[in-house]
Amino acid sequence: MTDTSLADTPKARRKVVVVGAGFAGLSVARGLAKADVDVTVLDRHNYHCFQPLLYQVATAELSPADIAWPIRHVLKYQANAKVLLANVTGVDVANKRVVADTVTLPYDQLVLATGATHSYFGRDEWAAVAPGLKRIEDATVIRRKLLIAFERAELADDPAVREQLLTFAIVGAGPTGVEMAGAIVEVAKHVMPSDFRRIDPRTARVILIEAGPRVLPAFPEALSAYTQASLERMGVDVRVSTRVTNCDATGVDLEGGRLDAATIIWAAGVVASPAGEWIAAARDRAGRVQVEKDLTVPGHPEIFVIGDTSAVSREDGSPVPGVAPAAKQMGVYVADVIASRARDAVPPPPFRYKHQGDLATIGRKSAVVKLPYMNLTGFVAWLFWSVIHVFFLIGVRHRIAVAFKWVWDFMTFQRGARLITDQKDQI
Repeated sequence: MTDTSLADTPKARRKVVVVGAGFAGLSVARGLAKADVDVTVLDRHNYHCFQPLLYQVATAELSPADIAWPIRHVLKYQANAKVLLANVTGVDVANKRVVADTVTLPYDQLVLATGATHSYFGRDEWAAVAPGLKRIEDATVIRRKLLIAFERAELADDPAVREQLLTFAIVGAGPTGVEMAGAIVEVAKHVMPSDFRRIDPRTARVILIEAGPRVLPAFPEALSAYTQASLERMGVDVRVSTRVTNCDATGVDLEGGRLDAATIIWAAGVVASPAGEWIAAARDRAGRVQVEKDLTVPGHPEIFVIGDTSAVSREDGSPVPGVAPAAKQMGVYVADVIASRARDAVPPPPFRYKHQGDLATIGRKSAVVKLPYMNLTGFVAWLFWSVIHVFFLIGVRHRIAVAFKWVWDFMTFQRGARLITDQKDQI
């Protein structure tokens, strides 16, 4: 007689649902390639975007396809993973289900890696006139606004109108703001002049506005000073200790007066996605979920929150920065925890973030790099920044394509992605 006892019944594979295919979520999914689990990745977009280079899409250096890859393509060889295009709207914690607009999925373990979005510090109405830079759509919107500003200036007869159209205000002087400022100046001074007949794009004004006392506040003071001096030599008007009190379609109000500008770009702050609300978890002022040392939600060891959605502290109590390397490290760690649970093995020790350095490019042949053992500036830092960013792109083809475009543009001062698409603005 055949023994059909429960001991012979194969254990059901655990269902792992990963919400968000950014750096953190994708690292979890790929880290579970050999684990005895079934992985489902949910994202409202069908692509993974390399956010550190979004500003180059916004300033026509690269096209969106250079820095984004279909999620299905990234995971196509991973037999235990599937990808679903869906917009998650909530989590039924009691019944362990993820609720999306098109599907409801059960889970045994859930990873929330939904990232962050722009923070306007309670003035969300500014978003309509001061777009931020977090998604491909944001980058193409900003690119359209930049290019249309030059086109409208070419048509304008009033010098005052031309001046306003050729004034670009960037709010926030972190890495994104600094990189945007330098890139816009290069476009105006080196790329556009030969394209226009009535205007001189080199007369464009780029104003970088920072509420704090210095640019790149997360960097050492010496690198901040170097960055500000470099930007000012390029022609950027850097205004530190200057707060924005209002934004509208014609410019920004500052504590010290009015600045007329047809194009405003927001790089001043971020707020976490609403994932913390979905699971009714404790959150900090930026909406980030306060997690345990293994990146799980207190009281819910089956739910992990990682990346920009989570508030994680280092051993010295300082917060883990919201940068790509941190998100990747969290993703790799969570994949290790989940794989250990699937094997009924001892889980890894608490998460420890290893800071690998800070990088920001200023412009052509200029950048700043803070490493644990040294600081770099100038051309050497720019080369280091370029190599690191090419290395972290997905796929050999994208690395070669981006590297070739950078070399070509460096030699010829050309930018081939100057396309005004999805044109909602009328010239």
